[in-house]
Amino acid sequence: MGPGLWSTGEATRRINACALSDDLTLSWTAHAKSQMVVRDLLMSDVLHVIKRGFVLDPPRPSSRDGLYKYLIEATTPNSEGRKVGVVVIPDGGCEMKLITVMWRDEL
Repeated sequence: MGPGLWSTGEATRRINACALSDDLTLSWTAHAKSQMVVRDLLMSDVLHVIKRGFVLDPPRPSSRDGLYKYLIEATTPNSEGRKVGVVVIPDGGCEMKLITVMWRDEL
């Protein structure tokens, strides 16, 4: 999975596929970690979102040329029916950087 600009459907397919792969490598920002704590969400919630969620909005450019931020969202077993959004930057192969975690109804 190379970096690039994908349609929402292609981004959903690629992110889900990598999240389900043994080749998945995640890194995350301190901001993402702190947002998980504030929202009482677990790493299993984030993994659930990237494995089963959907990208519904067009991507935004990352600060690195040729890379894009994708917001993927889903409800999780721990989210009490609320949609969790996770912003990721796929960076080639099955590597993804987690930028932030949010409640979608707070936007």
